[in-house]
Amino acid sequence: MSRIAVIAGDGIGPEVIRQAVNVLEAIGGCDIQRLPWSAEHYLATGETIPAGGYDLLRSFDAILVGALGDPRVPDNRHARDILLGTRFELDLYVNYRPVRLLDEKLCPLKGRTRADVDFVVFRENTEGVYVGVGGRFKADTDDEIAIQEEVNTYKGVHRIVRYAFEFARTHGLRRVCMADKSNAMPHGHALWQRVFRSLSREYPEIESSHLYVDALAMFLVQNPGQFQVIVTNNLFGDIITDIGGALQGGLGMAASGNIHPGRTSMFEPVHGSAPPLAGTNTANPIGAILAAALMLETLGRRDDAARIEAAVEAAVHAGEVTRDIGGTRGTDEAGDAIVRRLR
Repeated sequence: MSRIAVIAGDGIGPEVIRQAVNVLEAIGGCDIQRLPWSAEHYLATGETIPAGGYDLLRSFDAILVGALGDPRVPDNRHARDILLGTRFELDLYVNYRPVRLLDEKLCPLKGRTRADVDFVVFRENTEGVYVGVGGRFKADTDDEIAIQEEVNTYKGVHRIVRYAFEFARTHGLRRVCMADKSNAMPHGHALWQRVFRSLSREYPEIESSHLYVDALAMFLVQNPGQFQVIVTNNLFGDIITDIGGALQGGLGMAASGNIHPGRTSMFEPVHGSAPPLAGTNTANPIGAILAAALMLETLGRRDDAARIEAAVEAAVHAGEVTRDIGGTRGTDEAGDAIVRRLR
């Protein structure tokens, strides 16, 4: 039995996470506990995460999270504490984003097949510019100075690059590309260069390559089929995986995992909370459902994950999906179409 904490989130988060939970219940073998942390909870209580909240999360096998963000909380402090806080406090250093096209009609690139859009991105998840080092001086004046520092450590870079190479080796993949901006950021990104070169020697069967991130963005649009495994820093990974989401049919199709191997990890759809769509039964639940599948796969339940992925793929091919990917179903009905296939 897998013990799963569920944080439904804000906006469309609860609607898509409800469908993911329905899928998990159809699969079985999950003890699900719902935690109320959200904008609503913060506005009602003034609490983002309760005392001992991170320790509570560590007691679960995995965490499934919906999108977070609400205009009623302008600084999104609840989202920062729940999402970024969990990444940092649980040291979830691997952000794993598979990009896989389920149906050729969903790709915005002309003439591309499913074989052309099938790669994974590993984004360093606990360092970079997201650590919040910096500040503002003379704020809100014409003399304002704003500084945001990027932090790279040998430990942080080494373990994410190692993870990417190990993933390629264990999955029979032969190409790993590292992306940085060392031509413009030579100090921090020289570390990425050194670590990548050093580790690549330990994997002689794998073709290692380097691209500046702007070139990578261009090649992802021109010829995504050349990529199998991409590894990069926190900010660049955040950006290029949105390109990946577009290649597979939109962010509503994209799932991600925040992983520390062997420890409690967190899984979420890539898309945002989209407050204007909340309550309209139009949000695409597939990203959340595939995040649940990714969670089960990481927990060692590969057969269950494969069943979910097959049910999603069948629903996509049948057109039993939401309007953003060419269907006519609402969120609930699209989720029901997947659950029906599982049962």
